Amino acid sequence: MFSFFRKKKADAVVTQPSAPVQSAPTPVEAQAARAPWMARLRAGLRRTGAGIAQVFTGTRIDDALFEDLESALLMADVGLRATEHLLADLRGRVKDSKATEPAAVKALLVDALVDLLRPLQRPLELQPLGTTVLMVVGVNGAGKTTTIGKLTRHLADAGQSVLLAAADTFRAAAREQLTVWADRNRVEIVSQEGGDPAAVTFDAVVAARARGRDVVIADTAGRLPTQLHLMEELRKIKRTIAKAQDGAPHEVLLVVDGNTGQNALSQVKAFDEALGLTGLVVTKLDGSAKGGVLAAIALWSRERAAGAVPVYFIGVGEQLEDLETFDAREFAQALLD
Repeated sequence: MFSFFRKKKADAVVTQPSAPVQSAPTPVEAQAARAPWMARLRAGLRRTGAGIAQVFTGTRIDDALFEDLESALLMADVGLRATEHLLADLRGRVKDSKATEPAAVKALLVDALVDLLRPLQRPLELQPLGTTVLMVVGVNGAGKTTTIGKLTRHLADAGQSVLLAAADTFRAAAREQLTVWADRNRVEIVSQEGGDPAAVTFDAVVAARARGRDVVIADTAGRLPTQLHLMEELRKIKRTIAKAQDGAPHEVLLVVDGNTGQNALSQVKAFDEALGLTGLVVTKLDGSAKGGVLAAIALWSRERAAGAVPVYFIGVGEQLEDLETFDAREFAQALLD
């Protein structure tokens, strides 16, 4: 299970009753706890990684190997610019290490990919005091509402009180699905049939603050970035949340379907321009050979004026345990091992 962190309150002194000190898990214990997740992640990324791994089955390090690797990375939807970045980095590492075996080049590629992805690795932080408001957006079919349900479950299991805002008021199925997750997780939900999405979100934030809830998660209607009037509705929801609570929403999370390859990067850019994203959840990485898109997102994120947009979670299936925190080295090893 992933954990959540609360930001430290500046200039605050907090005293707590003494309690037995529990030792932190050792690296070996932590690795063992993540082993089931790593097995699912490797299985999910098998189709993506198979074509790349095949490049290293030869016996020589030559131009042909790098040409084959370029083709394999492009087929995995790493994207042209990220592929060029990785190959340039890899050539430098091969030269510096004086590698002589393709297997050694593969290990160096893992390191190059980790360095590219590492800025995306950051935990989701909750506010030190009061209610944390998460606004969740995405296109239809990305797995947004299911992701909210899984996230709610993990938050509840971590001892956080959660309230859901069913701001997708136009689609009855979305409200029903979110209500099922609320019932399953025994959390509250604010819902209104056919109402104004911004008004529903406002009511949810006000209710959460009045009831002392730790987290509000606002579901929104799925839409394409090209639907300008609907994107404006998202901006309105964001402005309304800020009126309900100063400084909110604290996170604007985009859920993207990893199956969509380079289209996922286009969605990230469009939603970021409209809303100013603070985090990503990448789902369905098990469905195709397009998992390399995270490298393309990482390169774009590195050059973003406002700083990197972290990937808080990745998903490889429909089960609760198939959503986990993103770790750059875990991902790179699962992809290329």
